[in-house]
Amino acid sequence: GASPGSSTCDLFHPIRPVQTEGSVAAGVSDVSDEVLMLQFQGGDRDAFAVLVRRHKTPIFNFVLRQVRGKTTAEDLTQDVFVRVVQNASTFKHEARFTTWVYSIARNLCIDHLRKMSLRRHPSLDQTSGRDADGPTLGERIADQHPDASAERRAVSRDIAERVIAAVEKLPPEQREVFLLRQLAKVPFKEIAKVTGVPENTVKSRMRYALERLQAALSEYEDYARALR
Repeated sequence: GASPGSSTCDLFHPIRPVQTEGSVAAGVSDVSDEVLMLQFQGGDRDAFAVLVRRHKTPIFNFVLRQVRGKTTAEDLTQDVFVRVVQNASTFKHEARFTTWVYSIARNLCIDHLRKMSLRRHPSLDQTSGRDADGPTLGERIADQHPDASAERRAVSRDIAERVIAAVEKLPPEQREVFLLRQLAKVPFKEIAKVTGVPENTVKSRMRYALERLQAALSEYEDYARALR
């Protein structure tokens, strides 16, 4: 098995395919997260590297929109995978890897925000869309079509910035559901397990989040429709 600190320094280094007997490097797209985790429990470092490559970006985006700071988000994302290494033996094969790993990410975010709130009162109106220069929600939403006119791109950027601001102003319990569903593509049933509330509550939070976002962006509805 991997020792707790064995992969902390090279988590995000490029992954080199290793063609060994039983390696997951070949045809890895067909291998489920859960099988990769079992391989890693058996000592296969390549399997862990594939899990990092597969999940680091959506986890980073989830964390970034919670803690609102690129450097902090990078550190916490690194911490998520360190915890995966440290707690690999506790992963049960019948569990979904995404549920497990996003529970780790969520708890690290909660711990970080709790520590920050003890130092200073965090403002829900704090905006970071311009400060965070990593792959942000805005960059994912912005219209990047090469044929888009300058006006369309300007409107699209404006909408993206308003979406980011609206998402960051959501109540925390609604924001995390929205991010898990929209950024990480986690099913509602699994979000219920991550957050520890009934599935119906998760769906209600998602509905309220979408209603708040729709209200915040209502004046741009026609523009948004035109850009689709």
